[in-house]
Amino acid sequence: MTEAITIFHNPNCGTSRNALQRLRETGHDPKVVEYLKAGWTVPQLKSLLAAMRAKPRDVLRVRGTPAEELGLTDPKASDEAILEAMTKHPILVERPIVVTPKGTVLARPLEKLESVL
Repeated sequence: MTEAITIFHNPNCGTSRNALQRLRETGHDPKVVEYLKAGWTVPQLKSLLAAMRAKPRDVLRVRGTPAEELGLTDPKASDEAILEAMTKHPILVERPIVVTPKGTVLARPLEKLESVL
């Protein structure tokens, strides 16, 4: 298939690997962005969040990250503070995020991927 699909992928994550496999099984050849290597920018994150109609806290990964020690789990932590931390610590972004012509989703659980295929 020719439409552009991008997956923001962490190869160490089972859900992310399963999402990539599902994309390929359904005939897609997605652009794979290993965000732990590539990193994030604030404009990039804002664009993805806008497409998902989500807030930074909605994609904040806490387990296995420095989110708590950085104070990001505090309800008073601002969106801007969370975004800045995500650029410094890419692991803080939950994965996988999949962008297709039909929409953008955090494919966690994996079933959410179906809504944009």
